Amino acid sequence: MCYPVEMPDQPPNSVLVYVGFDRIGDGLLKLPFVRGLRLAFPDARITWLAGKEDSVYAGVLADLAKGQIDEVIEHAGIGVKPGELLRRIPKSPLDGRRFDLIIDTQRTLWTSLSLWRVAHGTFISPAARFLLSSKKPVTGYRFPKTMQRQLLDLLELACGQDFPSPKTLNLDLDPALSDAATRLLPDGPVYIGFAPGSGGPPKCWPLESFISIAQLQAAKGRVPVFLLGPKEDGWLNQIKAGVPEALFPLQDDGVQAAHGFSPLLPIAISKRFEAAVSNDSGAGHMFAVGGRPVVILYGVTAPKKFQPMTDKLTIIRAQDFGGPEMHNIPIDAVEEALEKVLTS
Repeated sequence: MCYPVEMPDQPPNSVLVYVGFDRIGDGLLKLPFVRGLRLAFPDARITWLAGKEDSVYAGVLADLAKGQIDEVIEHAGIGVKPGELLRRIPKSPLDGRRFDLIIDTQRTLWTSLSLWRVAHGTFISPAARFLLSSKKPVTGYRFPKTMQRQLLDLLELACGQDFPSPKTLNLDLDPALSDAATRLLPDGPVYIGFAPGSGGPPKCWPLESFISIAQLQAAKGRVPVFLLGPKEDGWLNQIKAGVPEALFPLQDDGVQAAHGFSPLLPIAISKRFEAAVSNDSGAGHMFAVGGRPVVILYGVTAPKKFQPMTDKLTIIRAQDFGGPEMHNIPIDAVEEALEKVLTS
């Protein structure tokens, strides 16, 4: 419990949540907070504000936000640069609007000041040790390291209820997705998943290393399955040449036409894996939600802050092998970790 005991306020009719932006991994990690918002404020109109960029809750994860979030506003121009404090709040879509409760999920003071100008009743913000916040945690409170726990603590502060951190994330997937996954990966073989992509090169283990691990798995009679997003199509021929046994379900005929690159299909597909290996990426979070053992490789990013929701996670850090660059992670270490989860 991070909040002082006090009489509950009148439930808000309108709630605004500020984030900078949401990627796929962020959207999955934030889902318990989103669900908690609806539980805490069942009758409120909840607006999700992406101040800097876009949000997956308005795009590929919109289905997961349905019934939880009433409105998503993207590219709102709040938190972009300090100079925005010298101008008015953008005329559209926030000008003239008021919210009973605003929850600011980040800790940069000038961004909080910019958001604070939106008319409000209660303002919750961790910036500058909750300097601007209408409610403050108990004395001695320390802001958690994990993003998910940070968000749930802010929700607890706003509503005075406890919200435990979930170890796993349960999703009710459309049966059609499970059927598609079974068609793509029929019963019989032992499938090992690989996700060699990520948000940028510094977070990517060398593709040649992924190919080497897949070759080792194929030599043991297992079937490597590579999940390649639209930005990784250029790797297809190189992987095929190195691992002829590999499957590429997202590049299968008709898959893109039927499902696009929805992250829900990879989650369904990952349930067919015996285990998987991924960079720190949206795909790693998808594998975790799928519920199978996953080995995730970290370099420049911090595992604790963005750790996926799974109780079957093995973390390998480049720093443990000489430095944050991903190429420092040896193939043997990944192979050993993969074999351990497969035989445990």
